[in-house]
Amino acid sequence: MVEITNVSFSYGEGDRLQGLRDLSLNIKDGECVLLCGESGCGKTTVTRLINGLIPHFYEGQFSGKVISAGKDTALAGAAGLSQAVGSVFQNPRSQFFNLDTTSEIAFGCENNGLPPGEIRERVDKTVAALGIEALVDRDIFALSGGEKQLVALASVYALGPDIFVLDEPSSNLDAASCRDLAAQLFALKEAGKTIVIAEHRLYYLAGLFDRVVYLKDGMISHEWGAEEFAALSEEQRSSLGLRSLSLEGLLPPEHSPAPVPPELRVSRLEAAYRGGGRKNSVLKGISFEAAPGEIIGIIGKNGAGKSSLAGVLCGLRRESAGEIRLGGKSLPPARRAGQFYLVMQESSYQLFTDSVEHELYLSKDRKSRPPETKVEAVMESLGLAPFRERHPMSLSGGQKQRTAIGTAMAHEAAVLVFDEPSSGLDYRNMRRVASVMEELRRQGRIVFIITHDYELLLAACSRVMILEDGRITGDMDLRADSLALVRSLWK
Repeated sequence: MVEITNVSFSYGEGDRLQGLRDLSLNIKDGECVLLCGESGCGKTTVTRLINGLIPHFYEGQFSGKVISAGKDTALAGAAGLSQAVGSVFQNPRSQFFNLDTTSEIAFGCENNGLPPGEIRERVDKTVAALGIEALVDRDIFALSGGEKQLVALASVYALGPDIFVLDEPSSNLDAASCRDLAAQLFALKEAGKTIVIAEHRLYYLAGLFDRVVYLKDGMISHEWGAEEFAALSEEQRSSLGLRSLSLEGLLPPEHSPAPVPPELRVSRLEAAYRGGGRKNSVLKGISFEAAPGEIIGIIGKNGAGKSSLAGVLCGLRRESAGEIRLGGKSLPPARRAGQFYLVMQESSYQLFTDSVEHELYLSKDRKSRPPETKVEAVMESLGLAPFRERHPMSLSGGQKQRTAIGTAMAHEAAVLVFDEPSSGLDYRNMRRVASVMEELRRQGRIVFIITHDYELLLAACSRVMILEDGRITGDMDLRADSLALVRSLWK
């Protein structure tokens, strides 16, 4: 179904992405192939070869030959391949064109000029095959991240392609959404479709893939059958920079926080926003305490109120009721700046200067500017020293994220809130983020990690708060209850 023969590709000069070197890969009809490897290894580039985005959209030096579904991609182009090869990207918003879900599912068929009757029939068959009746005729903007990903998959399915190419589709999904996505992928495989998926998270794909292709420096370094790959030890997988196939074997950190009085007290916190002519509550009487040196995970389904809580804690949005006290002092929203620091999921939104080094020095005045020794230490700990003179916007997503984290470390905020700090990161960089959290713990900071990444949760946190519909429904010691937590979230 896919034949890649002696392909070499390099992106334009100065591009941060690495290419491929003399790569050959054959994928059989109905086979599910997992592409894995550390960030920058070439996984995404292989997916772009298969769907024709290379060489027609991403320009560079290209040699070799690629045949997808019997078509030479260099001659057919991305448009010519669209009915044979369906693509689902990391961020589903990047492939949406409509405001409602049904129109989005129909869009590809309309774009290819199919008759109205056939379009309606394909939409109905897609909804039934994927079991997404609850997503019909919905507002796209009212969907959770997982629901958006399912609609993106449905819009591709309606075209009836033989090959499905997915590039890190789970990176922004919670455990329930990963489970739903896995169910759809199993349905595709049962229908005889060919699936190529580039992914860092592996646990939700267990039992799906037939073959694993491991890339390094733009070349295929290893290949395994499904049983061979499952037989690898945890140490062998981690040495390759790969994440775990099972969450149940992972353990939380062993350190026990020193018994110190709570520094942060949040009491009966409420928040709301107005939309559709009415007031919508997003936080409903939240109360908790946190001590210096605690790393607290905040989890819950998309839309549970996690990001709203982060915004209120850091003074970016105003609470409608309740109180936040730090060090015994009540802090209204305007006084939280400098004491609380938020690292956003979309780190590009908070990078402002012309170099990584200047970003870490950035402050509202000279008095609060961090010392040079601290900035140097932060860059070393995060692996940012080689990029000190690079413009932040020229960095990869993971490098941007580490720069934003570095800015938080360089300033003396007592409370740091990280919103999905490991989104899209490979194993090594996920572990690097966990080690950063450990350093902040040793410094006596209070750290909150909002995450869908349960491997990061188990690697960094000792305590977890579960949010549901704007309320805290669970607050557990992860060291005692990690296995129960994983099972409840995944199963």
